[in-house]
Amino acid sequence: MPPRNKTRLRKKIWEEYVWHRQTLNQLAEKYKHSYQWIRKQLDLAPITDADLSPQKIIAVTDTTFFGRGYGILVIRCPRLKRNLIFYEVSSETPEEYLKARRNLESRGYVIEAAVIDGKRGILSVFSDIPVQLCQFHQIAIGRRYLTSKPKLEAGQELRALTLTLTISNEKTFGALLDIWYKRWQNFLKERTYSDDGKHWQHTHRRIRSAYRSLKTNLPYLFTYQKYQELKIPNTTNSLDGYFGKLKQLLNVHRGMNPKRRYKLIQEILNK
Repeated sequence: MPPRNKTRLRKKIWEEYVWHRQTLNQLAEKYKHSYQWIRKQLDLAPITDADLSPQKIIAVTDTTFFGRGYGILVIRCPRLKRNLIFYEVSSETPEEYLKARRNLESRGYVIEAAVIDGKRGILSVFSDIPVQLCQFHQIAIGRRYLTSKPKLEAGQELRALTLTLTISNEKTFGALLDIWYKRWQNFLKERTYSDDGKHWQHTHRRIRSAYRSLKTNLPYLFTYQKYQELKIPNTTNSLDGYFGKLKQLLNVHRGMNPKRRYKLIQEILNK
């Protein structure tokens, strides 16, 4: 078979494997070849090239994990509807995000603003540009501390307030948060002592943590409203949806070797 025809066939098999969710068994049966032959064609098939010109972008950033110690960090530009950089990581750290930022900038991209998920330290990577903290991640933080159905009235009120993030603004939300705090500040100071009376801890630590998270992150929760000309998203949803699609496609081919798994991830994220 001429080289051009071989490449075309490999592309076809690769496309069926990735996008049409064909398993090795199904492909082997269709092409009347062994599993080993199919694996070889998949490994030799070229990956779709993401050909984009460097330009000004809004960087939506996040990392998704596939079990402990293996994740994919991605920076996506929602306006272009493309993932601009991604690579494997073992943990989600500021150093990894800084590496991604420097990589993009070295290629000529200019990051005008960033949307982050609120992990500790990542804000510092983009401290010189406008940063939007994902409002849905903030709501998830509140749910983690308060649960979806808090039992105490203070928690119920704070949960209800948190759920208004996406329809509020910084001035209104900040004022309501202050009102909530003044109403419950004595409650938040309550202490629980150990049996010997020598040690204590705040009784309502989780409610305190939910409040502190909102108060600390408030300056970054409504950035998208301050720079409307940049059209900054208020969430990382464009990436979250892509991560869901990525995991669905990968789950079809469980048990892949690491090299082919990453090749599959590259193909999906390059689209």
